[in-house]
Amino acid sequence: MWFLYLDESGDLGFDFVNKKPSKYFTITVLAISDIIRNRMMLKAVDKVLKRKLNPRKQRKRIVLELKGTKTTIEIKKYFYNQLKDIKFGIYSITLNKKKLFSQLASNKDRVYNYVARLVLEKIPFEQAVGRINLVIDKSKSRQEIKEFNRYIISQLEGRIEPSVPLDIEHKTSNEHLGLQAVGLFSWGLFRKYEKKDSRWLDIFKEKVLLDILFLG
Repeated sequence: MWFLYLDESGDLGFDFVNKKPSKYFTITVLAISDIIRNRMMLKAVDKVLKRKLNPRKQRKRIVLELKGTKTTIEIKKYFYNQLKDIKFGIYSITLNKKKLFSQLASNKDRVYNYVARLVLEKIPFEQAVGRINLVIDKSKSRQEIKEFNRYIISQLEGRIEPSVPLDIEHKTSNEHLGLQAVGLFSWGLFRKYEKKDSRWLDIFKEKVLLDILFLG
């Protein structure tokens, strides 16, 4: 069984005159092709939350999720040390927003779906067996979710064996530890382009199988 977690960093704002949107937009997928490895990864994220962000003396868990912007580099290093011996891959594409055609900038859903498709196309689905479970950070309306799922399935089904089901789930990051893991990695890849800061990326770069700047 394959487990894929998809998250984004940056925003899809395009008003560079009156506002201050990000210059880049990154979509990242964390891919694991084994149930046991996936379970180990989820437990590792939970361990970081318990030991580093929610001390035992606290009765209730206060910090519910790991976030790239709020997690220190020391905790990020600790997080990666829990995962580095697990076999998984990171696929990421970063969009240079200022070079996107102006007529597309007004259709944010289309841009998001297209970049997500570009990332997913790089994953070797032909090798998948059992079932593919794709979990996406929930940021869309019900109708937008239906359109996204329809679009992605239509683009990928020709590369997946008919006997291999493809499940797509949209969840919030505090609902799923896998989304918190990919969120941290996505933030590191985004920072490389947005702030020319690769300190966090340099720590986990051995796991990165794809890092492309689109419209660079």
